[in-house]
Amino acid sequence: QVQLVESGGGLVQPGGSLRLSCAASGSIFSISRMGWYRQAPGKQRDLVAALTSGGTTNYSDSVKGRFTISRDSAKNTVFLQMNSLKPEDTAVYYCNADVYSGSRYYNYWGQGTQVTVSS
Repeated sequence: QVQLVESGGGLVQPGGSLRLSCAASGSIFSISRMGWYRQAPGKQRDLVAALTSGGTTNYSDSVKGRFTISRDSAKNTVFLQMNSLKPEDTAVYYCNADVYSGSRYYNYWGQGTQVTVSS
């Protein structure tokens, strides 16, 4: 079993910054991909940013140029630096990871962390 624990959410004013962290622990042989999704009230959960073990990144058009995803592979941790935050970035942010157990891949989700952008 693998656990993903997010931290770093909170309340920030428009134009401000936050840094989210997600640490994976448990039965991990390797992690091929880690990413962040978000879900606003009444909306579906959408991809924000993802990063593969090979260094390939993928960003939602709405956050390109403002958010940066990075990873500390040695600590199985992924970060999301969020700058120039807007009220429409308000959502619960979820960490996601594709983990290889040694025999097959599993997909895991974190519990979510609330990000609120408001003056």
